[in-house]
Amino acid sequence: MSDSGRSDSGLSDSEQPIVSEWIRRLAGAADFLRRRAAGDYAVDPESGFDPELNRAVLMPAARALYRGWFRIKMRGLEHVPAQGSALIVANHSGVLPIDALMLQVGVLDEHQAHRNLRLLGADLVYAVPLLGRVARASGHVPASPAEGERLLGAGELVGVFPEGFKGIGKPFSDRYKLQRFGRGGFARLALRTGVPLIPCAIVGAEEIYPMVADWPELATRLKLPYFPVTPLFPWLGPLGAVPLPSNWMIEFCDPVLTDGFTPDQGDDEDVIAELAGKVKDTIASKIDELLAERGPAFGD
Repeated sequence: MSDSGRSDSGLSDSEQPIVSEWIRRLAGAADFLRRRAAGDYAVDPESGFDPELNRAVLMPAARALYRGWFRIKMRGLEHVPAQGSALIVANHSGVLPIDALMLQVGVLDEHQAHRNLRLLGADLVYAVPLLGRVARASGHVPASPAEGERLLGAGELVGVFPEGFKGIGKPFSDRYKLQRFGRGGFARLALRTGVPLIPCAIVGAEEIYPMVADWPELATRLKLPYFPVTPLFPWLGPLGAVPLPSNWMIEFCDPVLTDGFTPDQGDDEDVIAELAGKVKDTIASKIDELLAERGPAFGD
């Protein structure tokens, strides 16, 4: 080390950690590309899930939004098991399913076991060739009972958004008002597999694309469930598609257990409705709490 405070490499004390980090990243990227070229990686043959590609390429893009743009606060992770199967049930909003990606990267990064969250997605996603392939590589699967049972039977952590398109496509005037939770399919799935239901409340996604109107004629032409009109989109083109940097909070609630039910209750509509209603009410109450705690959607 010279008197000037620089090492023999010519770097200052403050510069050395930065350079070392970049060298580490480049070495990791080179090793990743080498193994991909050699075919030295595993992909789930049934779903197309590519854990290595997901962690190395897909999740870092979501992580930039999670940490730097939305500054998400995630709580209640102690309710998410470190191993074994469970079904996370969350509210859905925001025009585009960005809340699903934020939930996925948050569980991967912040849970003590850094678990992969396998999300059940709409068939529309898999009808688009490139989008469907990326979704499968990141661990998403079509939202069918068979896929859900397969994943839960394999001990996976699975996520579902019962509101579907009614949740993400609702107008801004209905923000944070839960839509119909389907027909309780998620409760039936949990009953049949005996896994706990973990209610999850997400606050912040409603403000990223304030949907003030729908353009049904264009939606029909494009074969979409809706075509959103916001104060910025489609008027500003691609720039209008940048999500607004709202403040987010995500919290997991106490699990709703299902292992105490008998096998025949898995098809009992009253039991299913009661379970689904309990989960929905829990999420609605938690959303109200988080909204009061968060305060303004934008700013510090």
